[in-house]
Amino acid sequence: MTAGRRPAVAVFGATGCVGRAVTAAFAAAGSPVLRVARRRPPDTTGRFLALDAAATDPAELAGLLAAARVDTVVNATGGWVTGEAENDRVHARLVENLLAALARLPDRIRLVQIGSVHEYGPLPVGTAAEETRAPRPVTAYGRSKLAGAEAVLDATRAGLVDGVVLRVVNLCGPGAEVGFLGAALRRLLAATPERPAELTVADARRDFLDVRDLAAAVLAAATAPVVGQVINVGRGEAVPVARLLDLLVAAAGPPPGAVRLRTAPVESRGGDWTRVDIGRAARSLGWRPALDLPESIKDMWDASRADHPVEQP
Repeated sequence: MTAGRRPAVAVFGATGCVGRAVTAAFAAAGSPVLRVARRRPPDTTGRFLALDAAATDPAELAGLLAAARVDTVVNATGGWVTGEAENDRVHARLVENLLAALARLPDRIRLVQIGSVHEYGPLPVGTAAEETRAPRPVTAYGRSKLAGAEAVLDATRAGLVDGVVLRVVNLCGPGAEVGFLGAALRRLLAATPERPAELTVADARRDFLDVRDLAAAVLAAATAPVVGQVINVGRGEAVPVARLLDLLVAAAGPPPGAVRLRTAPVESRGGDWTRVDIGRAARSLGWRPALDLPESIKDMWDASRADHPVEQP
């Protein structure tokens, strides 16, 4: 890097729930942050690049990153989308395009790829997936996320980047309004005794992690002396879905009659069990989850309530 401004961290997918948490963590640590996403939010301040990382010419993207003196990149893009083609574009081709850009930079870039537990595929009940487990994803999302992770590892072996893949479980916490918890939260926001929220409880157990704990893991991974590895990031606990809903309802404190619970078979994309072994994260990153689930779910509710105030009649 040339003399001048401090090197920056570029966070791709900066406007999503993970990207926002990661950006906040790096900013709190004193690192200059370049946020990158397809669209600039109206209230954005600070350095921001509005572009489609899957479609931008790699040479152009490399020039933009060089101009910002980026030495670390976090890929927090993606999410559940529909169809093989869109999953491939968002989770695989975007990573390949980003790697092509990073390979053009004069200095080797640290790349933290945020992967997914769904790369493993369905897990046997009672197990905790270790990083040595052979991935066998069964969904378009899992397959495309695995393709992106493998591209990062291949580029690292080739000496093009200093890459590491964080394989992340389900998320909760402020702003993480996705999946079944996000759907339940939105129903609770609108619930009244006259129009109760109907919440479906499946007999499933999931490993859930606060998004702020994930951001702390990303912060650690950015500088940890580990390259070319997959590292699980989760709580290492399989929590009953019913317990998570109980915590959310307790945080919401709805009036009597405003919530109805019903049971249903498991229909999610991840089967009825997720749990990862987080020993490698402790050893390689010095990281462990710090926030417990009651606090996380309470903060998730409070943040959503602040963003969506209930209108009084």
